[in-house]
Amino acid sequence: MTDHTRISDLPKLVGQTATLRGWVMTTRSSGKIGFIMLRDGSGYLQAVISRGEVIDEIWERFEQLTQETSVAISGEVRADRRSPGGVELGVRDLEILGKSEDFPITPKEHGTTFLFQHRHLWLRSRRQVAIMKVRHELVQAIRDFFYQRDFILVDTPILTGSIGESAGTLFETQYFDLGKAYLAQTGQLYLEAAAAALGRVYCFGPTFRAEKSKTRRHLTEFWMVEPEVAWFDSEDNMKLQEEFVSYIVGRCLDRRREELKELERDTAPLERVVPPFHRISYTDALERLRALGAEVPWGKDLGGDEETLLANSFDRPVFVYNYPKEAKAFYMKENPADPRTVLNNDCLAPEGYGEIIGGSQREDDYDRLLCRIREENLPEEAYGWYLDLRKYGTFVHSGFGLGIERTVAWICGIPHVREAIAFPRQMHRLFP
Repeated sequence: MTDHTRISDLPKLVGQTATLRGWVMTTRSSGKIGFIMLRDGSGYLQAVISRGEVIDEIWERFEQLTQETSVAISGEVRADRRSPGGVELGVRDLEILGKSEDFPITPKEHGTTFLFQHRHLWLRSRRQVAIMKVRHELVQAIRDFFYQRDFILVDTPILTGSIGESAGTLFETQYFDLGKAYLAQTGQLYLEAAAAALGRVYCFGPTFRAEKSKTRRHLTEFWMVEPEVAWFDSEDNMKLQEEFVSYIVGRCLDRRREELKELERDTAPLERVVPPFHRISYTDALERLRALGAEVPWGKDLGGDEETLLANSFDRPVFVYNYPKEAKAFYMKENPADPRTVLNNDCLAPEGYGEIIGGSQREDDYDRLLCRIREENLPEEAYGWYLDLRKYGTFVHSGFGLGIERTVAWICGIPHVREAIAFPRQMHRLFP
């Protein structure tokens, strides 16, 4: 079964005979000449079969082909600049490996409900393949970025006894005889402990929010990358973020240009994603929003509409920094210049995609952190280990989290995060 060639390797084999395995996307025939469009995961290929050059049995097999039939095809690799990849295959042999009868997703228009009910099959479409390849590139770029900068990957628990974000967005379960456990909203608290051991660390995995939201920016299960750095303050943190975002966007532009073209993505806005990013304080952002016709009372977090309105007034991502304390999480460092606020930032992507990063300098003072835990009515016993980090060699440290699906949606130019992951989990969707 391994004795076959992938479509992506065919340009190196012009003039030679090759065998490949894949799935039929479309066929057409003039009666004497047949055309098969194939997909194998590495690329797309047009195979041409001439009735006069093959035995009758092979031509009959061609006439039986339907959408998504799996096949093995052998023939001569020929150069053709008009074809995908610059080559086509002159068919000499054709074997049907797996029939496909009445494939439900046809070239006609289908509603999104139907397509997500058939997500396991919809993934085969050119658009979805392109999105998944951009996501793959993004994930690899993230790992490469941190590896090149000597960050250590730390795998943090998915089941946890501590709350990292709002208590109202927790999935909970009974954990043997130890009481309730929660699906992790973040790996950050554990990373802070790891940063004291390793200096520069990150985690990368699924996170969960039981948020009853149906917006185009939310999923109940999503992937997040979270670095944490010892001796980085809020300013260092934002510099790392703009370097990071610029790197991963540039990587996708460099290596996934064809997929972005398939998605009809206007890449001009992505080309502008280079440091320095714009910066505006929360208080100044409210003034700008007011001038744009949006009234947000001081102390309230920015919603999706306000983020979009604000970000659209800039030509590249923008940092909104130093939010009010009551609008943000308990672990954020109090701003010594204005104790009403914390040393944090959100990074807003342009073109209506909103927040892709939330980051902050962490509260490193034991008494202030304990006070914040009590203010939030969090169980102190669950955070004893976290408070220990401030008792035994406390240190300035900062970090952030970047949501993969929002970032993929932005880079691909797709309107909803549900297409940015193979099998999305939403309030109303648990299958397939």
